[in-house]
Amino acid sequence: MTLETKNTHIGYHENEVISALNLTFEAGKIHSILGPNGCGKSTLLKALGKQIRTTAREILFKNRDINTWGRKAFARELAFLMQVHESNPEVTVRQLIEYGRFPHKSKFERLNQEDHAIVDQAISLTHLMDLAERTLDRLSGGERQRAWIAMAIAQQPAVLLLDEPTSYLDIHHQLEIIELIKRLNSEQGLTIIWVLHDINQAAMISDHIIVLQSGAVYNFGTPREVITKEMLRDVFYVDAEIKNIETEPISVYNFQLFKE
Repeated sequence: MTLETKNTHIGYHENEVISALNLTFEAGKIHSILGPNGCGKSTLLKALGKQIRTTAREILFKNRDINTWGRKAFARELAFLMQVHESNPEVTVRQLIEYGRFPHKSKFERLNQEDHAIVDQAISLTHLMDLAERTLDRLSGGERQRAWIAMAIAQQPAVLLLDEPTSYLDIHHQLEIIELIKRLNSEQGLTIIWVLHDINQAAMISDHIIVLQSGAVYNFGTPREVITKEMLRDVFYVDAEIKNIETEPISVYNFQLFKE
């Protein structure tokens, strides 16, 4: 068991966004969070990653309330990447990835040979060898996204949380990120929890899908269990055709606005 919510309520001050949430995110799996705009997807991800102060109760990581984890200890176990990244554009790819080692170092402690080896491995895993000394402002959107993911890998976490990592990328770079996530999961054993908008991308890569609607879980299960014509109507207000062949990933096409 990796992350678990038990009757969790999440909100900002008096404004509750998610109510009575009960979910288990199994270790070593890819979990995709879907839902319409404003349903609480990013809020849930931020709460799981201790990125926001909320009214949350009973979010457990390794059977411990996440509020009992120290900041650095938690960062050594779980890496969180927001949808929008801020950094000095003149920082090189290697320098950015080196930031991922900070949770493992004491204040003012310099990186050692082991740290540099871990950084080199993260660069290799994300296929950034030829770009390692290039500054961020000279990268494409997909290259920059891979650099940020490499920084998270350098933390050596058990869990990687990603907020819409394929947004604003063209289809080529979207598929690059999806293939990278698949490799990190299968080869490194990383548990992935991410927010996606593209239903077909989620169906293609996910072990489990969580669909949120108005701050509550509409459904949770495998892509074949969750992606149905009823869900698309109830949650997204669209009609669509679903291709569901056992030997292929489920796929959705021919979207139309749902009209009663």
